[in-house]
Amino acid sequence: MKKILARGIAAAIAASFATGALATEWNVSLWGKPRAFTAHVQKLAELVAEKTNYEFIITLNYGGLSKNKENLDGISIGAFEMAQFCAGYHRDKNPTITVLELPFLGVNTLEEEVAVSNAVYAHPAVQKDLARWNAKLLMPSPMPQYNIVGRGEPVKTLDDFKGMRVRATGGIGKAFEAVGAVPTSVTATEAYNAMESGVVDTVAFAPHAHLAFRTIDIADWWTENLNPGTVNCPVVVNIDAYEALTDAERAALDSSIEEALQHYVDNYKQLLMKWDDVLAEKNVTRVRLDDGVIAEFRARAADPIREQWIKDMSAQGLPAQELYDLVQSTLKAQRGN
Repeated sequence: MKKILARGIAAAIAASFATGALATEWNVSLWGKPRAFTAHVQKLAELVAEKTNYEFIITLNYGGLSKNKENLDGISIGAFEMAQFCAGYHRDKNPTITVLELPFLGVNTLEEEVAVSNAVYAHPAVQKDLARWNAKLLMPSPMPQYNIVGRGEPVKTLDDFKGMRVRATGGIGKAFEAVGAVPTSVTATEAYNAMESGVVDTVAFAPHAHLAFRTIDIADWWTENLNPGTVNCPVVVNIDAYEALTDAERAALDSSIEEALQHYVDNYKQLLMKWDDVLAEKNVTRVRLDDGVIAEFRARAADPIREQWIKDMSAQGLPAQELYDLVQSTLKAQRGN
């Protein structure tokens, strides 16, 4: 598919020179390298190109346009037309969507993550929040629950987390802080070096990121059932660029989102099926914490952090309780279906 897309782009460029017509070209600011986390953006670009006969080209850029913590700023000034970012990188810039990063939210599957993200993204307060950055929420990057990898002796009790330096952002970082750990928000691309050099003791990631950023390569152990939550990393587009599209281009983009997301989910499930083999190959010990430890972790982190989030966001004039309730009602409806 990538070769076909490349040939199509080359043909579109050749045709534009011949006819004098220029294709619409968008740049997407990503980071790292092509991986499960970016599979939907790749698929979206392929679908849009095919639907428009390569007259609308979306080019993926991995780190060449902006730092990952500055992607929302780049969108706001129109430095590029599309970008991916994570809410926990700058919680003050996107407070409404941080509801999706609360610890122990209760989301169990990728399909549920898509459903709750889409519901929150569609809320008027959330759209207004992101519009401050000239950003339109296009689609989520659904991820499973995070777990941590570490070196040396594995954790067994909550006391083992005291003083532990853990790479964790957003609500996950807050959860670890609640049990005495010291969260640090080094970026995903910095995580390997931070762990190798001892700047952090452990790293919290979803499986694809442990692979993509190689933290699993230097890990001695992995917690298979801690599941404190996940991060929310939307794909956004510059509002002006979106509104400047022709009706046909906009239809091609909008109609490709659902298929791109399904491709992402299917691709990620294949990765999860291989995870056990990866752990065995790299001699990583699977750590399964006792149910009592998990229950104590949840008691210290879930309710207090949620209530504080609702209080803080409400003080900013945001419908915090309404957003949290929307997540829970969406989960209920999704499971009912």
